[in-house]
Amino acid sequence: MTTDRGAAARLATALGIVLGTEQIPLRLRAWDGSEAGPQEAPVLEFRSRRALRRILWSPGQLGLSRAYVAGEIDAPGDIFEAFSALSSAGKFAEPGPFRPPTAAELWTLVRTAIRLGAVGPNPAPPPEESRIARKGRLHSRRRDSAAISHHYDVGNDFYGLVLGPSMVYSCAVWPEDADEGQGAGSGARLVEGLDAAQEAKLDLVCRKLGLKPGMRVLDVGCGWGSFALHAAGKYGATVVGVTLSSEQANLARKRAAEAGLTEKVDIRVQDYRDVTDGPFDAISSIGMSEHVGREQTPGYASALFALLRPGGRLLNHAISWNAGPTSPDPDSFLPRYVFPDGEMISLGEMVTALEGAGFEILDVEALRRHYALTLRAWVKRLEDSWEQAARLSGLGRARVWRLYMASSAIGFENGLTGVNQVLVQRPGGEEPPLRRTAWL
Repeated sequence: MTTDRGAAARLATALGIVLGTEQIPLRLRAWDGSEAGPQEAPVLEFRSRRALRRILWSPGQLGLSRAYVAGEIDAPGDIFEAFSALSSAGKFAEPGPFRPPTAAELWTLVRTAIRLGAVGPNPAPPPEESRIARKGRLHSRRRDSAAISHHYDVGNDFYGLVLGPSMVYSCAVWPEDADEGQGAGSGARLVEGLDAAQEAKLDLVCRKLGLKPGMRVLDVGCGWGSFALHAAGKYGATVVGVTLSSEQANLARKRAAEAGLTEKVDIRVQDYRDVTDGPFDAISSIGMSEHVGREQTPGYASALFALLRPGGRLLNHAISWNAGPTSPDPDSFLPRYVFPDGEMISLGEMVTALEGAGFEILDVEALRRHYALTLRAWVKRLEDSWEQAARLSGLGRARVWRLYMASSAIGFENGLTGVNQVLVQRPGGEEPPLRRTAWL
């Protein structure tokens, strides 16, 4: 049995400073083979001194994330257990911007790094880290296009491995018993039900929008065209889908042609702010408004209001920030590696923006637990095809997606984030149904 000697014990001191806790809820394994921490806790493996050097220069989530993406830190067991333990500890459990160590804590961290031979120049960030924040005006058309490309143009084949045949990159809608028996084997069961759960979500959106044959629909942030194909193929709608990702558009057009829906589905590489050929009978925005930005959200709502005919409905499906008046840390992992310039706002802020644009609120449905299950299914699919995923996107990018999806699932499970479908209608035209049972 490995004893609590060597580099691991000192690493425990360093990590405790970063986390702001004396009780590390992890079993640390160091590059010299030593271990420290509770015997039964999830293992976090430090493979090189370079990982500690990154943490010294960026003593928070960013330093740990860089080390994980670079392969200098790993969670060799159940990644959900390791990240749950990490995210529940000390300062990492607190929402909002990370509180850096005090001067005294930082000095202790430096001395620990000196003793372990980890002091040196600040390592360059892994190449997967976004540089978009340094270029152009925030949420300008050019910068938004670059941010979308960073996230979505990493290869359609890679996304196919993770998402499965549905190619739907947003929260699925699961049956009531989907989360029973979480634990060993549950990931495989979720993977088996993923496509059906995604089709259930697409169908729910169509019903909420009241789609009928001949209706003209705008799909904002259409992704790989899954909703457009469903609305056109199952409900007879004519759909315009817009995306800023050329890779998404190319595959969406190919899928429309293969389904014989070219006459009903028009996929464009276009900013929603440049759509001028309204009015539309209905608009879907599924997992797109997180890219809009807090200050731009009222303008987003007004733009979609102007594109709808009187009586037309908008379904806005978006992740929400549930942690109160604080904001997500702009220097954390997600904005640096996954969603450059993305901003999560609260459900209240979104509803206020929609009402401010003139919409009438018809329905709000919370799907927080559904997204946690969806992410667990995606992680399972990624891990089952790990070598192929690494070949398609690069090992660092595959590690980014594993960290992002697992940590996001934990965020939904602990309530830090949520996801909501907000159904609204432009006043005028026909009255909405008396009861929400019309679409449930």
